[in-house]
Amino acid sequence: MVERWPALFTERQVYAEFNRIASKNLEGDFFEALDQYVPRAINLFKSKRGTLGQKLTEIMQHITSVTPDVIALRSVVLKGIPIVLGDDSEEFFKTCFDTTRDETLASITVGVLTVLSEDSPHSGPSSMDCQPISTAIVLEGGIVMDNVKDLPHAVCLMFGLTYALHLVYPKCMANTLRFIQAVMLGLGNKVLPPKLLSLKNSLLV
Repeated sequence: MVERWPALFTERQVYAEFNRIASKNLEGDFFEALDQYVPRAINLFKSKRGTLGQKLTEIMQHITSVTPDVIALRSVVLKGIPIVLGDDSEEFFKTCFDTTRDETLASITVGVLTVLSEDSPHSGPSSMDCQPISTAIVLEGGIVMDNVKDLPHAVCLMFGLTYALHLVYPKCMANTLRFIQAVMLGLGNKVLPPKLLSLKNSLLV
């Protein structure tokens, strides 16, 4: 598909194609919904206990500052929603050092790959460093878009590509991508599965 339709795999074209198909402003609608959910999502994550709460606490360690960066907040919410919905986001969100990029890429079928410098002071296996060397979108084991500005934009563009190309949502993130489609963007089936409806209600209280 990249060879047959190379023009699609640019940020501008993904948004244009999505608008043509769905009559939606993907970037605007996605981030408007995400930013609306951030405060309630953070409170929801803090309320969780057990193994679920532990996973969410690890993610929220990245927003301990008094005035957290908006990209960090968005990233935490996008990484926390799959945990709440029971998805296996560890298969989807991959972080590696620049020296192990090819090795890590070989283990990804579909996902977002964040590449960090080994010299980065915030580097770590679950790091949400806001200034990585690169953030790439991986489809069918290959990088289709690289040097995306940040993780939230990568998730947005990944959804746009998946929707535009009529790809089946990867099992590891199926609930999350359905949530983005139905709740954040108001597309498709209005009758939500209980798990998605529960999260929607929690974020809109």
